[in-house]
Amino acid sequence: MSSRKTALITGAAARIGASIAEALHHKGCDVLLHYNSNREGADRLAKRLNTQRDRSAHLAQADLSSPAGVDSLAAKVQSTFERLDILVNNASRFYPTAIGETLAWQWEDLLNSNLRGPYFLVQALLDELKTAGGSVVNIVDVHAERPMSGHDVYCISKAGIAMMTKALAKELGPVVRVNGVSPGAILWPDSEPGAAVKQSILGRTALGRLGDPTDIASAVAYLALDAPYVTGQILAVDGGRSLNI
Repeated sequence: MSSRKTALITGAAARIGASIAEALHHKGCDVLLHYNSNREGADRLAKRLNTQRDRSAHLAQADLSSPAGVDSLAAKVQSTFERLDILVNNASRFYPTAIGETLAWQWEDLLNSNLRGPYFLVQALLDELKTAGGSVVNIVDVHAERPMSGHDVYCISKAGIAMMTKALAKELGPVVRVNGVSPGAILWPDSEPGAAVKQSILGRTALGRLGDPTDIASAVAYLALDAPYVTGQILAVDGGRSLNI
């Protein structure tokens, strides 16, 4: 088994998750790249990372909205690594759910994938994290504190992740550290908003521009690897959006 640090990144096939995986790999970690449906993206990333360092990137498929998916991902970690130094809970689902129109299955889908899944994944991997004296980094969202119109359930799920970060930091210290990174406008969603909406969002951001996935990846790497006396904190990487200008 490798003596390098190990990291599981959920939702690692594309976008911010892929950037986080690349950053941790660049820092010397062996990585387990979780994906749900984007096998092609995850496989492409794993091949690129393994070209840089042989047998340093591995794949795992799981639907984290189901208990069976969480259990299968934990089992994959346990069969791949002897310990787990870093768990990055990045995977989440995002779509509108306005009050008055929200369906019960949407509530369950968003809460299960965005909150229940990460919580029970930490629980399933506690032994591996404790063995390593590991670190959990949860990807939160600026909208955990500042609601996004028409996306009530998503915001509720991310507010839950914010509290989970603080509660688990208190519960798991001093052995395991738990922190969060809260992105602002980094990448537009797949259903990209119109120009007026974009300008409105950026106009309420102190730096007045879109961020980059590497901004989030650098923050995750810092909290996971270079902040041994930091736990229970949520670092806003939002260009000042949380100032609510």
